[in-house]
Amino acid sequence: MNHHQGQTIEYIVRKNSFSISNLALQLGVNRRTLYNYFGSATIKPSVILQIGGILRHDFSKEFPHMFQSQEFETTINAVPKFSLMANSSPDDELYKEKYVALLEKYNSLLLDLVN
Repeated sequence: MNHHQGQTIEYIVRKNSFSISNLALQLGVNRRTLYNYFGSATIKPSVILQIGGILRHDFSKEFPHMFQSQEFETTINAVPKFSLMANSSPDDELYKEKYVALLEKYNSLLLDLVN
């Protein structure tokens, strides 16, 4: 029995609460392309391997006719863990604080208007 590859991958992504935006970013595609993958019955094995490496998931369990577990072990070890903070600068914290302060002022003004 053939599984719908896109639906299977989407299930694994959502089951593990992995961010669609982060996955698209790491794959080097936009979110729309990722959703197109989810809608596809068949996906290139190289793409499935790449997604498996990013998710740290062995898709040989879902697609044993396509992969062997060793392929994913190699891919998972080759893909660095993704960190949103990897490219952050010291100024990021400053801007974050300014943004939060601005939001607090805005909320305060909204409350004053309502009352």
